[in-house]
Amino acid sequence: MTNQKTINLSRGTLTLNYQTKGDYQLDDLLGFAERINPKRAFLFVSKVLGRHIPVAPKIMRQAFSDLADLIPNDLPQPIVVIGMAETAVGLSAGVHQVLQQRYPNAILLNSTRHAQTGELLTTFSEDHSHASQHLIYQSDDKILQNQVFNAKTLIMVDDEASTGQTCQNVVNALRQAGLKQLEQVHLATLVDWSLGKVANNPFNDLAFFRHHLMAGSWQWTDKPNPPSVTMPSLDTTKAGSQPLMATGKWGRFPTLNTTAGVDFLFNHLTQKIDLNAIKNQKILVLGSNEFVWLPFLLAEILEKKGANVKFSALTRSPVAIHEKSAIRSVLIFADNYGLGLTNFVYNVVPSEWDKVLLFVETAENSVDNIWQTFDNLLVISPCPNALTMR
Repeated sequence: MTNQKTINLSRGTLTLNYQTKGDYQLDDLLGFAERINPKRAFLFVSKVLGRHIPVAPKIMRQAFSDLADLIPNDLPQPIVVIGMAETAVGLSAGVHQVLQQRYPNAILLNSTRHAQTGELLTTFSEDHSHASQHLIYQSDDKILQNQVFNAKTLIMVDDEASTGQTCQNVVNALRQAGLKQLEQVHLATLVDWSLGKVANNPFNDLAFFRHHLMAGSWQWTDKPNPPSVTMPSLDTTKAGSQPLMATGKWGRFPTLNTTAGVDFLFNHLTQKIDLNAIKNQKILVLGSNEFVWLPFLLAEILEKKGANVKFSALTRSPVAIHEKSAIRSVLIFADNYGLGLTNFVYNVVPSEWDKVLLFVETAENSVDNIWQTFDNLLVISPCPNALTMR
């Protein structure tokens, strides 16, 4: 059964046709807002991703598991799971962790917009994004990198797909960079908006499969003389002036183990809070930009300790605020990477929480002074040289 929904925004009208399956309905998965982006005026705001809306870790984990469970058994190996920065790096790690129960040797490799010290594998473009350029890095472990080059199955994980063009860009870039053995591509998304809009298989010589919690199509109609918008300058892949601290392995370089830095970061957390005193406390855990997977795992630990936890993240994505949209409030501040970019956190009012735990992969004093105005906020930062970055 196909359902329809119309969303009226200031620059136009978004019409959705969609099909639901399983336990997920449209309102369970998505809200809607306006991008500050002339390329695309609207934003699908996930309610299970923990990016623009604070979400309980157990809800996020269920979405990770449900999406991973849609990916079939008996895939040709080696397998590489690749996630899209910045929005889907936590989602990809969650899907990868679940998949490793069936495919222990599956490799996680996320794109990044933060230049690293290491050998670049390839780059690609996400054409509609506020920051279109992505970097993908190689491993300095020759055995692991050979597994990447010999991959037969690529599982691309993203929060949503519209045309499938980004997936094509990724696959083409990786094949040109040396992944010549690919046989299958699986596009795993929370929502797939390509229903009836694109060919079932955009590749001539690869098997292609789509997996999603909900599918549909959208149509955008501009209003007459819509208000113009000016997007901040955000499209950079440079290294900032703040060095990235060592946080373990979670996908910027090819990895098998995405939990290597959890214990180390947990020790830093316990120096800041008493875990015996958090039961029933309202705690907000904030990741920062691409650094979300390890903070999410720690949010799960706090949730299991009895705290009332939700997870969200800082982002460079500019979104308009409107009381009737899914984005109702914003804090605006300078990024902690020393890039000179504006960063945002949405739907977060710090005074509503007993504790706000902000996890960063840069030095503690790299965060904007705005955070010092909240007496319930703690910055959790790793110490340099305690772990290898790769």
